[in-house]
Amino acid sequence: MKIGVVATGSRLEPALADKVKALAAVHAKGTEIFFHPQCFLSSGHFAGDDDASAKAFLEIANDENFDALWFARGGYGSCRLSERVLPRLSAAARKKIYLGYSDSGALMAPMYRLGFTRLAHGPMPSDMTRENGEVAILRALDFLVRQSPATLEANVSPAAPTAAFNLTILCTLIGTPFQPELARHVLMLEEISEYMYRIDRALFQLTSNADIRRVAGIRLGRCSLIPSNDPDFGQTEEDVVKHWCQTSGIPYLGRADIGHDVENKIVPFGKPWFSTRTA
Repeated sequence: MKIGVVATGSRLEPALADKVKALAAVHAKGTEIFFHPQCFLSSGHFAGDDDASAKAFLEIANDENFDALWFARGGYGSCRLSERVLPRLSAAARKKIYLGYSDSGALMAPMYRLGFTRLAHGPMPSDMTRENGEVAILRALDFLVRQSPATLEANVSPAAPTAAFNLTILCTLIGTPFQPELARHVLMLEEISEYMYRIDRALFQLTSNADIRRVAGIRLGRCSLIPSNDPDFGQTEEDVVKHWCQTSGIPYLGRADIGHDVENKIVPFGKPWFSTRTA
């Protein structure tokens, strides 16, 4: 298998790429991981300018020699590429697996809207920087190479389509041509580094959308590194999700095992294209 890595947001350090490739050489023998040179460019906040990032994405996505495109990391930048890359994706691009989370959702959402069927929310190479980051990388490789059911979030099932997003990223897409169609989906949400009042506001925006109100239900992943509010907000992230689900008539389905951490499980978009039965 050949996996191409592209940085649609911030850059990667070359040493991190070396660690990921070394881990794959031991645990995913026969798998080639190619980090596009664009991953290591620097243009202010970004891994190269928008043209360089779009060009790298298209080079991997449209090359039939690659079986998967793995988003290098989050940060910010994926939305800046949408209008550059979406009209230029080829038939070969539709056959690949795409794996990422956080900021990469800004690209995967419109790709899903366009009918791409092998998209998944899950760990990225940048997770290697976390404590015990190897756990996340091995889960990602096990998914990319073998589509192992053991890598999936426990509520993923062929019975209902699923999708997972960072809450803030999904909210930025609401009302745009890039908003994904999620009717009858189990929608899983996670967040990081946002004040509780911002999480509350984002859920107001999200659950007020008529199309989002057609989801089968919402599951809440982990909301980590929430800054202290002064005065204390007085409600937890689950409290506010339950509030807005009740207000909007969207079923609240409980928690989801996703988040900005090494335990982040994998959530395919739509119904899984592979068997979810464990051996």
